[in-house]
Amino acid sequence: MNPLAALPSFPDRNQRATIWQIALPIMGGMASQNLLNLVDIAMVGRLGDSALAATGLGSFANFMLTAPVLGLATGVQAITARRLGEGQRGMLAAPLDGGLLLAWLLGLPLMALVWLIAPWLMHWLTSDAHVQPEAANYLQIRALAIAFVGMNFAFRGYWSAMRQTRFYLTTLLCMHSLNILLNWLLIFGHWGFPALGVEGAAWATTIALGTGSAIHGALAWRHARPEGFLRHVPNRATLANMMRIALPSSIQQFFFATGMLALFWIVGQIGTPEVAAMNVLMNLTLVALLPSMGLGIAAASLVGHALGADDADEAWRWGWRVAWISSSVALAAGGLLLLLPQPVLSLFLHQADTLELARWPLQIMAAIVWFDAVGMTLMHSLLGAGDSRRVMRVSLISQWLLFLPLAWLAGPGAGGGLLAVWLVQGGYRILQAAWFVRHWQRGQWRSIRV
Repeated sequence: MNPLAALPSFPDRNQRATIWQIALPIMGGMASQNLLNLVDIAMVGRLGDSALAATGLGSFANFMLTAPVLGLATGVQAITARRLGEGQRGMLAAPLDGGLLLAWLLGLPLMALVWLIAPWLMHWLTSDAHVQPEAANYLQIRALAIAFVGMNFAFRGYWSAMRQTRFYLTTLLCMHSLNILLNWLLIFGHWGFPALGVEGAAWATTIALGTGSAIHGALAWRHARPEGFLRHVPNRATLANMMRIALPSSIQQFFFATGMLALFWIVGQIGTPEVAAMNVLMNLTLVALLPSMGLGIAAASLVGHALGADDADEAWRWGWRVAWISSSVALAAGGLLLLLPQPVLSLFLHQADTLELARWPLQIMAAIVWFDAVGMTLMHSLLGAGDSRRVMRVSLISQWLLFLPLAWLAGPGAGGGLLAVWLVQGGYRILQAAWFVRHWQRGQWRSIRV
């Protein structure tokens, strides 16, 4: 099973239909999320580089500090998919109930913590006196929605495992439509609303996230009650099993997000225009990898279903089948960005010098997106098999022991600028993808019990 020559062929028509049935609604939901992020950037970008830098720092700091609840999606999805493969109907929503409870148990203290440390954190991250207060205020408002973020991720894990991802898509489309409307009203003060600028963008997102949780809950009440939704208080065994899988994923998400924030700090040592350019680059990277994320979540469900049916070989084949599709789609997205960097960047960056800073880094990202797509798909396949500890170790080593020290040395340390940092990032992403390929091929995930 280890040699690359043994890889399964490109999936046939029926297999592709199965993959796309799960992945397309997830991709649609993620597309709306990334569209929302880009709309945020385009709107806030009209306020200048300082406002763009503030929202970038605040957003990635929020991502870092909400990481403890992000792993709930992995826990809910892995356990529910395995139970569905085992044919345990009637109690399939028990992991979802556990995830929702943990979202509040973890989310409430996190809200209080983030509110208290936001000013100190932004003072540490940037020396720009104009950026610090706006970024801190943005982060404090976003912190009010941490429990809602955890709930939304738990629901995503459940809908993905149950192959009912259309409910995930429906909720996100409603949520993000509301967010865009509120952005327009609260950033610029239309229809008599106050013009709050960066603060308005934060309130728009917070309100939309709470609304999304309410919509998810209404859909689950209607469609998940036969599977036990909110029929029983989650017991200690359910919560312990959930945390065993979710905790390594949460730790990985935390250190990944912390690493992104550290990268903002590293780039901030170069200058505020570089931070503004990086904010746009990171969001465009997410857009290019969006299909791979959706397909990776589909792979996690298919792997879990196969393992639940006690067919580890089929689980291995599903991981590679999805990886073939993911890499093909990524090639098309990367090619577009590689050929048209200037027109794409000009939608978000309105100062010529800042746009020029971002052009070559964007093309570097576009050139390596194929490797990233394969790595991301197999990373999610490992998570679907319950191998969250191995994913955590690979992510921590590649990011914290290799990428970040080299990024500092190549950037502010050696005076290489944003381009040097992005060259290092390209090497890091290729190496990490190779590690995930290696672990999927070795097959140690086959013996994990969920």
